[in-house]
Amino acid sequence: MPFPFEVGFDAVQSDLDAYVDAVFSCLESEFLVMPKGEGFVEFPLFESGYEALKRATGSFREVTPDSLVSVVYEVPIALIVLRSMLGFSPPEWADYANRHTGVEIPQKAARDLDRRVRVDPQTALPRKGSVTARRIHALVTSACDALEAGVPESPVETIHRLDKADTRAGLVSVRSSAKLGVPYSVLLYERFLGRPFASHRDSISELIGNIVENAIEAVLCREGISYRRTGRAERLEGFDQAPDFVVPNEFNPQVVIEAKLTEDDGTARDKVTRVQHLASLSMQGQPAGQPRFEVVACIAGRGFGVRREDMKKLLLATRGKVFALQNIGQLVEHTRLAAFRSHSPEGPKHRG
Repeated sequence: MPFPFEVGFDAVQSDLDAYVDAVFSCLESEFLVMPKGEGFVEFPLFESGYEALKRATGSFREVTPDSLVSVVYEVPIALIVLRSMLGFSPPEWADYANRHTGVEIPQKAARDLDRRVRVDPQTALPRKGSVTARRIHALVTSACDALEAGVPESPVETIHRLDKADTRAGLVSVRSSAKLGVPYSVLLYERFLGRPFASHRDSISELIGNIVENAIEAVLCREGISYRRTGRAERLEGFDQAPDFVVPNEFNPQVVIEAKLTEDDGTARDKVTRVQHLASLSMQGQPAGQPRFEVVACIAGRGFGVRREDMKKLLLATRGKVFALQNIGQLVEHTRLAAFRSHSPEGPKHRG
């Protein structure tokens, strides 16, 4: 069965269900594989921070701000390990430290410090006297207090963030976990509560969201095609909702491309509505059957494979020009983009 972009629009219209099946056949869930991104911490590096903390505290028997601050300066990745022991995000830790020490730590500063350590763990952190040093001391001091105290009395209908196997009874739990480990069922339960890879997935959400856009851009650059890639919430003249790509530019649009990766059918439906709107816009003031520009959709993720009626609408709005991530390499060959090929080694002539 050919893909809809490989045949004429009449063929797509005459056997719409079959071409829906063709598109569905190459849609895959993209959540199983994630980019590492800049700042990904490999386990050996993480473990080096853990072992440094363990040595500096005598297997967590002497957990004091001074001992922890010293090891953080000696092995900066230990700061990430300490945050993981708490189970806090960088902004949460900053807020907790502010409330317990009075030192103001803006959320952006907390994120920047965390990312700095992850991206360049070998570079020394600012020493005494700097604003960053005061913030590090406040973070470490608040962590010591939290780990020492364990879980306070909480209403039965709530669960405290430190009510974890390794921190429930304060340092007693920490020492026990460091010495004996934790049962697999406990690990699974806490993973269930926190979602595996949640923190990393949040940190690279923009990379995940741009997988399709980056694949399109790579094709356009390879073929030397002039294009305009729009930014988030950017406005383009002539478009009340700017498409993701315009070829060659917004002043003479000949091909517009909408791109989306989603595992959610509701988000997929929103994208279909956007594509339908672009298709209507392409026909305004034009002779019947002669759109002003070609509308193309590049999609990925299982969200687009849920509702058949939505895929039918997408195929009709694009006149069959629907590409999945798996066949995006055929994008130029089967659209008006072929007319803009220059095979220029310099890449695009115009970028947004």
